[in-house]
Amino acid sequence: MNRTFARASWSDRVFDISVYVILAIVTVVTLYPFLNVLAISFNNSTDTVRGGITIWPREFTLENYRVIFSFPSLLTGFQISILRTVVGTFLGLASAAMLAYTLSRVDFQGRRYISVFLAITMYVSGGLIPVYILIRDLGMMNSFAVYVLPGLVSAFNVFIIRSFMDGLPYALQESAKLDGANDWTIFWRIILPLCKPALATIALFLAVGQWNAWLDTYLYNGSNASLTTLQFELMKVIQSTTTGNSGGDYRSQNMSQVMNRVSPESVKMAITIVVTVPILVVYPFLQGYFVKGMTLGAVKS
Repeated sequence: MNRTFARASWSDRVFDISVYVILAIVTVVTLYPFLNVLAISFNNSTDTVRGGITIWPREFTLENYRVIFSFPSLLTGFQISILRTVVGTFLGLASAAMLAYTLSRVDFQGRRYISVFLAITMYVSGGLIPVYILIRDLGMMNSFAVYVLPGLVSAFNVFIIRSFMDGLPYALQESAKLDGANDWTIFWRIILPLCKPALATIALFLAVGQWNAWLDTYLYNGSNASLTTLQFELMKVIQSTTTGNSGGDYRSQNMSQVMNRVSPESVKMAITIVVTVPILVVYPFLQGYFVKGMTLGAVKS
């Protein structure tokens, strides 16, 4: 590489150096906010008030994390968030894949009408109030089902997977039928293994959406402490530390006493790290599939 760089012209060298400098700047700008949040979350709260913390804590401590995990509601929210992410991602991916496979079949005569119907749902919505009334009338208030069933089928996810399946040779399905395979066998053993990039991409979308969701908890399960989510508890903690209001279930936990041990800024940063790390852990395993799924099919030969 050094020899290649030495043989390059002056203009090429300037261009390469400029690219490296720009990439370095982008890397620093991208990583600095996260490293700053991480440093503040591990820094002593009293020292944090002074400010001036960059990417390394001046006075290392775990007290901020001890405080946020001292609330049982946060632990419950963490468990429910993991459960809804796993269940919601699996069911959402399964339903989208099955519907996409149906719509990708050239022998399915109604696929054009169903595709148009799904496309309309992407641009037209009934609004928050009709959806709330529907959820209430279906009896899903104060239930775990409200986290999974309303968003079980996403038109966007279906179209992404169907577009990927449309690029697969239909001769594979015809050959399998000649060998006696039924539709389920074709879908499970032939189509799904070939669609791993698209499925991994949609799985990442679904997992991030489920993990970050909190509005449905606020609307439908806000009064049910056993079905609270981590993001909803994060919102309540941030609101209480910002306004100084320790109402609701936090009053019973002597929140005012506990919060005196840490600063609101430290609590915010510690909870931000807690809710961010799980996604950062999962993403590297799906990154290769994610990039491949977003690029395959973009260029037709």
